[in-house]
Amino acid sequence: MISLTSEQRTPYHRWPAWIKLVGLCIITVALFYLASLGAAIVVTGAVFAAYLIGGSRFARQGLRMLRPLLWVVVIILGYHVVKGEAALGGIIVLRLISAIALANLVTMTTPLKEMLATVERGLARLSVPARLRRRLALSVALVIRFIPVLVQKGGTLLEAWKARSRRRPSWRLIIPLALMAIDDAEHVAEALRARGGVS
Repeated sequence: MISLTSEQRTPYHRWPAWIKLVGLCIITVALFYLASLGAAIVVTGAVFAAYLIGGSRFARQGLRMLRPLLWVVVIILGYHVVKGEAALGGIIVLRLISAIALANLVTMTTPLKEMLATVERGLARLSVPARLRRRLALSVALVIRFIPVLVQKGGTLLEAWKARSRRRPSWRLIIPLALMAIDDAEHVAEALRARGGVS
């Protein structure tokens, strides 16, 4: 479930986890300030170039992880095209793709153990109590891990809908996706309890 680290070794695997996590936070925030389609295209291109540094096999793996995002892209673009705001829709879509791709890049090159240790050290600098520190670190790491998984499951649900119905996908997909997320959360909670819980 949470073993999403790529077996394909890249230069990013050698980078300290804190550099990748801080970089992810800064770049993700900066993405919201992209105001032109040209800038958004350049940034998205730079993100995909970052994948190519890891090799073609690594880049293909990263692209496969983005495939479930396609239906979200189609919905957002379609909505903005209908409203006559195609450029704005393009900017929003490229922001989303860049943010998810960067989160995937961090996830694929950083073991969960390193993420936990990095977040814990950061919280320790803020004088957060040790017991709360561990729980917050686990929460942050699991959120990062769950993002690509939930995107993938959303794509699977959409494909199942298209295979069984000629109607357009609707809000009803939210309910089974939420149930899947709850089921995954229960499995993770059981696994944590079996390992002694979070101290």
